[in-house]
Amino acid sequence: MKHLILGNGPAGVVAVEALRKADPRGEIVMVGSENEPPYSRMAIPYLLEGNIEEPGTWLRKTPGHFDALGVRQLSGRAVALDVADRRVLFADGHFEHYDRLLVATGSHPVRPPIPGVDLPEVQTCWTLEDARAIARLAKPGSRVLQLGAGFIGCIIMEALAKRGVQLTVVEMGDRMVPRMMTPQAGGMIKRWVENQGIRVVTSAGVERIDHGDGHGAPLLVSLSTGDKLPCDLVIVAAGVAPNVSFLEATPVHVAKGVLVDARMETSVPGIFAAGDVAEAPDLFTGAHLVSAIQPNAADQARVAAINMAGGQARLTGVLAINVLDTLGLISTSFGQWWGDPEGQGVEQVDEVAFRYLSLQFKEDVLIGATSIGMTQHVGALRGMIQGRLRLGPWKDVLLHAPQRFFEAYLAATQSDAIARHQPVAAFA
Repeated sequence: MKHLILGNGPAGVVAVEALRKADPRGEIVMVGSENEPPYSRMAIPYLLEGNIEEPGTWLRKTPGHFDALGVRQLSGRAVALDVADRRVLFADGHFEHYDRLLVATGSHPVRPPIPGVDLPEVQTCWTLEDARAIARLAKPGSRVLQLGAGFIGCIIMEALAKRGVQLTVVEMGDRMVPRMMTPQAGGMIKRWVENQGIRVVTSAGVERIDHGDGHGAPLLVSLSTGDKLPCDLVIVAAGVAPNVSFLEATPVHVAKGVLVDARMETSVPGIFAAGDVAEAPDLFTGAHLVSAIQPNAADQARVAAINMAGGQARLTGVLAINVLDTLGLISTSFGQWWGDPEGQGVEQVDEVAFRYLSLQFKEDVLIGATSIGMTQHVGALRGMIQGRLRLGPWKDVLLHAPQRFFEAYLAATQSDAIARHQPVAAFA
């Protein structure tokens, strides 16, 4: 049995390790699209901050790790898939055959169609090569504009701030991290960032990027607000898109990402997908979604590997999980943090202390949560959501006192806790 793994990021690496356990004698080939050891993109900001060297980004640091597993590693970019002959064509012209195929090709940064976006001083921050270019250009005092204040953008922003640049962040949404934070929470994060000396412009975009006009900077950036900003560097962090172009004209069903079932198998038997490229069923609704976070990638890869080796494993469902450290302010969102039209929700806000909590319910089940400035017991929110725990009378308690969520978690998870933790003076 030959297993071909397209991608050597977190999903690909976890998959080959799980495959070797499940299939000790099968042939395993792992193909990465960059000429780099398998590494974590999430470690790039730490590299830019100077906290680690490039080897610190590597996913497995033991020399010969993959050789010891009997994994053959290749470098190449898949350009076409021949389902009938079970083979993949790569950009260098060679084919690799397979018995089982895992698509773990990840995603790529989106470059909006902005005039000047291809100038040399305009960078994405996605690869090690990107990081090397940014390190050359983002010197202390450099004028840097970052387009995008989503999850990835906020992580990059912190690294840039620690490099001592003069930073302006431009976000098209009406708040920071609009795809993981409620309006109130996103506005709170914006205030926190501005208090750290970073300019944040929301509800705005970049209209064009021109060569500098004598302000001593190589670039002049025009915003939709009418502002024109001289810049030494522009970083585009406007989102990512799954790497699926090589699947065109194949029977593998693709929407935003590669559609998979609970076994992580695609519409073509024997072909699986995991990680940023996979569009898997949501835990609550069953609707397919791409959840581009490393914990989901690892879970999906393990399930796919077991099934590729002939086992029977199923993913219970994708849960949206976001944990973000923005210049020291911790924020989280889990599940359907935006709520449900037929459900109920509650917000608790402390603007002065930068603390925020939102809980969203459907019937007596917590389906989504958002928090800012909270670290203690916050994992209980994820536990309640992922476990789809029935809260009974504790739901009404939380609607009036959401900060008591850990008590509710204990009551719902301990066998005799319901009797011991019946809500007393719940609305006091």
